[in-house]
Amino acid sequence: MFKKIVLLLIAASLVGLFFHFDLHQLLTLEGLKGSMNDFSQLREESPLLVIGGFFLLYVAVTALSLPGAAILTIASGALFGIVEGLIIASFASSIGATMAFLVSRYLLRDSIKQRFPERLAAIDAGIEKEGGFYLFTLRLVPIFPFFLINMLMGVTAFKSWTFYWVSQVGMFLGTFVYVNAGTQLAQIDSLSNILSVNLILSFALLGLFPLIAKAIVNMIKKRRVYSKWTKPAKFDRNMIVIGAGAGGLVTSYIAAAVKAKVTLIEAGEMGGDCLNYGCVPSKAIIKSAKIAQQIRNAHHYGLEDSTPEFSFKKVMARVHQVVADIAPHDSVERYTNLGVDVVKGYAKLVDPWTVEISHPDGNTSRLTARSIVIATGARPFVPPLPGIEEVGYVTSDTLWDEFAKLDTAPQKLVVLGGGPIGSELAQSFARLGSKVTQVEMAERIMIKEDLEVSEFATQALQKSGVNILTSHQALRCELRDGKKYLIVKHQEQEQELALEYDQLLCAVGRSARLSGYGLEELGIETNRTIVTNEYLETLYPNIYAAGDIVGPYQFTHVAAHQGWYAAVNGLFGHLKKFKVDYRVIPWTTFIDPEVARVGINEYEAKQQGIDYEVTRFDFAELDRAITDSATEGFIKVITPKGKDKILGVTVVSEHAGDLIAEFVLAMKHGLGLNKILGTIHSYPTWAEGNKYAAGEWKRNHAPETVLRWLEKYHTWRRG
Repeated sequence: MFKKIVLLLIAASLVGLFFHFDLHQLLTLEGLKGSMNDFSQLREESPLLVIGGFFLLYVAVTALSLPGAAILTIASGALFGIVEGLIIASFASSIGATMAFLVSRYLLRDSIKQRFPERLAAIDAGIEKEGGFYLFTLRLVPIFPFFLINMLMGVTAFKSWTFYWVSQVGMFLGTFVYVNAGTQLAQIDSLSNILSVNLILSFALLGLFPLIAKAIVNMIKKRRVYSKWTKPAKFDRNMIVIGAGAGGLVTSYIAAAVKAKVTLIEAGEMGGDCLNYGCVPSKAIIKSAKIAQQIRNAHHYGLEDSTPEFSFKKVMARVHQVVADIAPHDSVERYTNLGVDVVKGYAKLVDPWTVEISHPDGNTSRLTARSIVIATGARPFVPPLPGIEEVGYVTSDTLWDEFAKLDTAPQKLVVLGGGPIGSELAQSFARLGSKVTQVEMAERIMIKEDLEVSEFATQALQKSGVNILTSHQALRCELRDGKKYLIVKHQEQEQELALEYDQLLCAVGRSARLSGYGLEELGIETNRTIVTNEYLETLYPNIYAAGDIVGPYQFTHVAAHQGWYAAVNGLFGHLKKFKVDYRVIPWTTFIDPEVARVGINEYEAKQQGIDYEVTRFDFAELDRAITDSATEGFIKVITPKGKDKILGVTVVSEHAGDLIAEFVLAMKHGLGLNKILGTIHSYPTWAEGNKYAAGEWKRNHAPETVLRWLEKYHTWRRG
């Protein structure tokens, strides 16, 4: 900070001296004409001194954003001629502009980043992708103040070298006009003689050149991409969607809703992983496990503790029944009634417009469409541990059928993975009677959350009976005397540990389903996920991808969110395209108590260098939490220092996944904590916790001076 202040003082002093000694009078057209004879004579006597001095003066004026750069450009033509003057002015202006750019970055970027982190991040992303085009366009149009461009670009993440050379090229034509005018200084009465309306319009049209060039380049790329394919003269469908998970269902539903002819192709079960293997069955078993735990701890509710008696087979049967009860929402019949042509079979891209379908009866057929959306989801990732295939394992997909065959919960269950899926299932099966050991290679479970939240989750799982081994690396699986073992090793110790198990649950993440769909043959780029642009377009602008196969978030609600963009861009992208909005994405881990989050947490705020503050409300103070004997947990809100703008919220409590929705709405529409505080919440409800968190922020920012004066006022009113 001290260095910045010193630099600011030096710059301010130089600017002050510039005006104090009336140097700005020299940088006018009249001043230039009046001093030309003296300059010319001095140049004849000391040419190198004049060239060097003029160059440094030009750089300094530009670097300090002083008025007179245009006059100096004219002067370079008048003093040195068209060739020499153009070289001097071109390099001096670019170097000076880059210095102004660097000063702006040094003095302003950090403070602006702290105050407006999200907006600047979005600008930086755009600059990284299209910054050269933007700057080149602006440099070609002299109606945009160059000093302002220097300062604004300095605040962004624009690369310094790129800024310099783009400025050098972009300003060349404008510099030439002024230098050329300087060679005829006697005929110039004002700057308007140089920049006529027609000339400005010409520059403005010239400024469109990068955009036109970009459009032409994109057109050439598009033609090149499609060059080896023959486009059908007409199409069977407006859109074909591959995969009937959340992304594919939303995409096809929207397409049908706007009366497009759409075919949805699914080889497995409608509803995808979420309905059949993920969100739905896991939440069903979480509920059963929670009831069992409440029976064990009935004293919390004034009842007698007891051991829950249940049939594990019935618990698993209920899980399957819940899936069956929800399945009609995603069924073939429902979507057919909505106007979607649902086809069962395996789909493969033959060319950018044609999909080949392998039907269950062994036949194949082909359909063409203007747009194709790939929404094939993801599958559990199984680490390539030696012996794992021979010894056996289950995943979050396969356990529901495998465990349904058991009379009791697995006696010894090892859960590999400390993320949300592993933590949810570890806690649930521990509550249903399994002796659960959870193995996590990282130093803590739920590593993406704050340390405080991770520790809270650890304690919650341990209270449910889970043995958590963090910083333990799985090495291999072994079969010894008919018993199954997972061999692990603590990262800081040499000795290996053998964990006996009846069932090994792999929950270390999910990988996108990429093979078997013809992506490789079409040359569609994949890097663990399908590579798309911000419109969800792949290499081929008419082929889109949505859901887990794209990322960056593997959530059902994000897949549905992307489905809207895939449908709209796929059907109407030739008229208007929409960039996917990832600004406000909530997620919930359904352990007990739940952990829900939106925006950044405190760890991320520190990493991003944001000047933030934390507002916290503990549920021990909430009446409804007390009545439910569920006072564990808190709300943690991240805001900029002194402002009520919500940067992120973490909620740890029962119903956290529901409570977070109010903060998601507030962040989406730019509503601050004051707005939440001013909203009536029913009493007694869990949602009041959100209002009380906002009240904590308000109390911490009470206007003390005003309150002191009000106290004096009320004292005076009492006489």
